[in-house]
Amino acid sequence: SLSLSLSLSLSLSLSLSFFLASTRSKYGPHNEKFTFAFGLVFVQCLFNSAFAKSVLHLRQEPLPGVPRYLFAMCALTYVTAMFTSNKALEYVAYPTQVLLKACKPISVMLLGVLLAHKRYPILKYLCVTLIVVGVVIFMYPDKSKPPKQVGAELFGEIVVGISLICDGLTGVAQEKMSPYRVASHQMMAEVNDFSSLYLLGALIVTGEGLKFVDFVMRYPYCIANIIILSILSCFGQNFVFLTVTNFGPLTCSLITTTRKFITILFSILFFHNSLLRRQWLAMCLVFTGLLLESFSKKKKTMPPPSPKHAVFRQQTV
Repeated sequence: SLSLSLSLSLSLSLSLSFFLASTRSKYGPHNEKFTFAFGLVFVQCLFNSAFAKSVLHLRQEPLPGVPRYLFAMCALTYVTAMFTSNKALEYVAYPTQVLLKACKPISVMLLGVLLAHKRYPILKYLCVTLIVVGVVIFMYPDKSKPPKQVGAELFGEIVVGISLICDGLTGVAQEKMSPYRVASHQMMAEVNDFSSLYLLGALIVTGEGLKFVDFVMRYPYCIANIIILSILSCFGQNFVFLTVTNFGPLTCSLITTTRKFITILFSILFFHNSLLRRQWLAMCLVFTGLLLESFSKKKKTMPPPSPKHAVFRQQTV
């Protein structure tokens, strides 16, 4: 199905992007780390925008007149969510950040209901709850933290909370676009254009732009990594916007959350690590939620009985 192919493609591209970013982080004799998040994302947004505009130019389809402030709002909340998510890593460990970000579908659903007046069936709430609770239980750390780290981690958790709110607001902006039947590549191009403007301002204000250029000039071989990462990011974001425009932001957030769970699960199985009892329970919760989600969609798309069958049923009663 289209949903499955989008999920697999999105999972593959995002996993490859993470692998490349995590294995090419040190440069030069002093093992300098690439720490220019604004610069890297700025380049990715330029690649994403160029790709989307190329597709729109080749198709030459008439585009709906979507108010541009919706794209501007979507880009602002998207960039803010990404920045706060990365900023939180200065105060909390990566597993903690991933654990908290697993609650993204809840923020998308709640803010969609409150601000976009979106309505979901009860089964949808149950599916989201099962998947999110299962992911949280699966990734919950076993070791307790030292008391002196509690204060710093509390601030980091607040920053992640801001990121989750921005994720929900991004979903609201995307829901507001749905009545206009916006094309996926139109949304991709506009959002990345506005994101590029915001990031360019951040590069100038923070002074990171000059440092980014200096780093690239000193280590020009990192350009290949940036380009490959940007292409993979472009491929992944293509399927992100296809998912959003065809199935909605909530489904997209569920796919990305489930992708984190499957990635960690495969890493455990690949390295022959044993699963804890609570992780087996978590697996059951996640897959139960996914099966219920699939069942609800099949039930929704099931055709009504034909008039011939209806007449036959009345005669047999």
